[in-house]
Amino acid sequence: MKNRDNKIGYLNDNFKIFHIKDKKDTKFEYHHHDFNKIIIFISGDVTYFVEGKSYKLKPWDILFVNNQEIHKPVVNPDEYYERIAIWISPDFMKRYCEEQSNLLRCFEISSTNKCNLLRLDVNCINKIKTFVTNIKDNENSDEFGSDILKNALFLQLMVFINRLFLQDNESVEYEDIQYDETIENLLAYINNNLSNNLSIDSLATEFFTSKYYLMRKFKSQTGSSIHNYIVQKRLILAKSLIHQGLSMADVCAKSGFNDYSSFVRSFKKTYGVSPKNYLNSTNIFDNKFSNE
Repeated sequence: MKNRDNKIGYLNDNFKIFHIKDKKDTKFEYHHHDFNKIIIFISGDVTYFVEGKSYKLKPWDILFVNNQEIHKPVVNPDEYYERIAIWISPDFMKRYCEEQSNLLRCFEISSTNKCNLLRLDVNCINKIKTFVTNIKDNENSDEFGSDILKNALFLQLMVFINRLFLQDNESVEYEDIQYDETIENLLAYINNNLSNNLSIDSLATEFFTSKYYLMRKFKSQTGSSIHNYIVQKRLILAKSLIHQGLSMADVCAKSGFNDYSSFVRSFKKTYGVSPKNYLNSTNIFDNKFSNE
């Protein structure tokens, strides 16, 4: 079994697959990653929050979380939480983004349709188990061509999952997904206006409601404060602007941070490095929440 302390050397990996089973009393914060992530839930008592929606997971549910989505699990510490976590480098997947064969499609559609869940029948579950087992076998093998075969099997897995997701997403509605329409609209407004004024007062005015009511409702529905959500989404935007080569002053302004010192402080607190040094530091799989 892998754990988050075994990440040395992952910088150049295209993907990593972990089989994790643990029982611990940990309250996870809302967070995000530089990589795309698939969680295959096996057992436990877990509700997963992704961008304001809660998913009460059933065995062998699959969750898709892209590298711009804020998420967290709420785990019952009295039961073992078993899952398979798949980390995927976005740069690796971009090599396979042809119009008819875009392997990022599952992440794009789940984000657009605001439904991150895929629930499968027994036959499909068994096929995914076989894929994962074969990938792990080749990862641990020294035989000739194991690295090539591992990548080929992973690409087959992603093709298979995308096909299932495209079929499933057209017709299925899951009754155990919980969300609030007001909060969903608020999240959409925030994400479309990250460079603008998003003070609690301005949001309350925009949604014709009391700021205290809005804060309480947001917290109860998402598990996060409005302020913390906005900061994380602005940091995600800031990273994207840094990759585009903008100056730090422009990054700060365009991502909605009015004060440069607060921008640097928030960035360093979240990523452990200053914005100026971000591109030179980077191991996309190095994150304290990587397996969650």
